[in-house]
Amino acid sequence: MPTVSAHVALTLAQHIDAVFGVMGNGNAYFLDALEKQTDAVFTAVRHEQGAVVAADAHFRASGRIAAGTSTYGAGFTNTLTALAEAVQAHVPLVLVVGDEPTSGPRPWDVDQIALASAVGARTYTVGRADAAATTVIAIEHALTYRVPVVLAIPYDVAALEAGEVPPAPSPRIPAPLAPRGEYAEGMLNEIAQALRAATRPFLLAGRGAWLADAGSALGELAALTGALTASSALGRGVFPDTQYDLGVTGGFGADRAMELIRSADVAVVFGASLNQFTMRFGELFAPGTRVFQIDIAPTATHPHVGGFVRADARVAAEQLVKRLRDRDPSTSSGTHSNDGSVRWIAEPVEAPWRETVDVAAARTYAHGDELAADGRLDPRSAARRIAELLPQDRVVVSDGGHFIGWANMYWPVAAPDRMMMVGTAFQSIGQGWPSVVGAALARRDSTIVLTSGDGGGLMAISDLESAVRAAAGRGIAVIWNDAAYGAEVNLYGLKGLAEGPMRIPEVDFAAFGAAVGAEGVVVRTLADLDRLGEWAREDAASRRFLLLDLRISGDVIAPYQQEIIRVNS
Repeated sequence: MPTVSAHVALTLAQHIDAVFGVMGNGNAYFLDALEKQTDAVFTAVRHEQGAVVAADAHFRASGRIAAGTSTYGAGFTNTLTALAEAVQAHVPLVLVVGDEPTSGPRPWDVDQIALASAVGARTYTVGRADAAATTVIAIEHALTYRVPVVLAIPYDVAALEAGEVPPAPSPRIPAPLAPRGEYAEGMLNEIAQALRAATRPFLLAGRGAWLADAGSALGELAALTGALTASSALGRGVFPDTQYDLGVTGGFGADRAMELIRSADVAVVFGASLNQFTMRFGELFAPGTRVFQIDIAPTATHPHVGGFVRADARVAAEQLVKRLRDRDPSTSSGTHSNDGSVRWIAEPVEAPWRETVDVAAARTYAHGDELAADGRLDPRSAARRIAELLPQDRVVVSDGGHFIGWANMYWPVAAPDRMMMVGTAFQSIGQGWPSVVGAALARRDSTIVLTSGDGGGLMAISDLESAVRAAAGRGIAVIWNDAAYGAEVNLYGLKGLAEGPMRIPEVDFAAFGAAVGAEGVVVRTLADLDRLGEWAREDAASRRFLLLDLRISGDVIAPYQQEIIRVNS
């Protein structure tokens, strides 16, 4: 007869096809049922944090919810940083864990419900009679509120026979949030009027716009208004027309592009949280810019927002398009015809703002030198050369650290689900390697490119093997190796604090990679990157995972970090 754990596995597998984790006492029966009785694919990682990270990256790369799994106690506590990141980043996933027996905790048990709650995740605990229904409720909660949930199986319940698995309804997914009420309708009218009257309109979109599938509507809105566009770091590529797109806003943005944004007279923001980095610490818009925001958050997320509509980005964009197409006659001049009717004539307009500026030039970043003053590789020139050589089908996954500026500035991607930054929401590092695992399973026809620093790379080194195994010849890792925790050196070393704790002995990541089956290349000059070009032309089925160990200079500070230094000082 099926066990409680089998009820969880069989029900979960109806809605989730990818599970990542580490096996232990608490989830042994669950994994046994998953492997023997379902078609779900289980991928082993080497650290429990990696289980959650891989499930997180899988969703970001595909939009499909995935699951992680760990045992109880120490296995569960190992997941907490990654769980907090998924909460902060609004990523739905299910973490299936063992838990203390129903009779009470043992010496090695901890209060897992309290720990999960502390980082913002809700726990659902299954019983003998309700395991299937509880599993569906957990999935529904994750998808409805876009958060991770913990699904706990008590140790003394896991192997109990529970009868045949009952049919369970599919999780309910809420409809897109439509604008409601007179205020919302009036504010949409005001936004439409502002865009119609604007001489320098600007549209900004974030990851929320991508999740809402708003790209097509936003592209139409930009064309109707003649607006320049840009995105947050997590929304790059959401606008279908790149000809008039200024790229990423904030510290990752090009200086001339940011100057153009400051000259906008009307800005409308769709599905972007307007955090301090996107907003350049409050300096993205000029004081005279009228800023409107459309988001599913309860209220405006920045004090510079002058008008707010709570709504799904796609729904709101489509309604704005309709308002602009159904032009209000009061905004045009009219003439009376012989039959007494009024024929409305649109006021003559000059060429749209976006056609009067050199967008391509505005998006240009500094080229850098081959070598910095200290004789080590200049990360700017290295990033630019790597961009020339990377396959076009790439999906970029980023760890956290000082180096995040280089990939975000120099490596364009086709859509938001092709660039993910796992760790930055919670300001954590060490989640890069397992991100490759989740992305590789989600995007089986793409090249997965990891960008990581030496600090984060070492912190998560247990899942280097997992990344190489999962991505194989479709995987590339670029390690920005400056023998330091670069962000700390820049923020605190420059203030005169002791640098000993900020420094790392130079590690041979190429050798690390070779030890687990990858091809490792130490890169000290731009010519050493030619191997990447050769690798890209080889058959993915026969080539090995490529690890590029870039010996870069820590003296070249990323522009976004310079902003942080300026603000903190």
